[in-house]
Amino acid sequence: MTKSNGKSSEIVIKKYANRRLYDTSTSQYVTLDYLRDLVKKGTDFQVIDAKSGEDLTRGVLAQIIFEEEARGANLLPVDFLRQLIGFYGDSLQSVVPGYLQMSMNSFSQQQEEFRDRMTEAMTSPQASMAMIEEQTRRNMEMFGQAMRMFSPFTAASGAAPASGETAPASETEDKKEGDDVAAMREELDAMRAKLDQLLDTKK
Repeated sequence: MTKSNGKSSEIVIKKYANRRLYDTSTSQYVTLDYLRDLVKKGTDFQVIDAKSGEDLTRGVLAQIIFEEEARGANLLPVDFLRQLIGFYGDSLQSVVPGYLQMSMNSFSQQQEEFRDRMTEAMTSPQASMAMIEEQTRRNMEMFGQAMRMFSPFTAASGAAPASGETAPASETEDKKEGDDVAAMREELDAMRAKLDQLLDTKK
């Protein structure tokens, strides 16, 4: 692909109202399997609505995953899917994407090691369990780091008033709301910065 500012140019895929996908780089209509193969090759692409220009990439990638699961390539355990759904609307929703990204980056960087371990695990149930336990431990360590960075409504919100001290209800509620929002923003900024730092150190 052509280069622009030192980076590979991103393929633009247009999606039409009839759900057909059009690769603007090759001037041809393509399928979800075609996009799946682009992902496997590490080729970046963006899917946009042909009429509005809206970015549809996330939905199309999710659709590719759905198609793979429907074919029987059961990569996502049922319990994981239930847990993931449970995080929607939860107070920790903003933490989950960074944690999952960090976990997948770590897994990707250790692909060769995992392939070797998987070969060994095929002949040794004990080795298989040890591999799963080790990855679980690593994931929990990373999640612990993320959680320590994400502690909203505690120190950053200010100390609670001493026993017996009160303030006007409206002023207290307004101040608490403002402090909570400010604390949340500070914690999120700190979390993002720390996650970026952790990912950089693992490269």
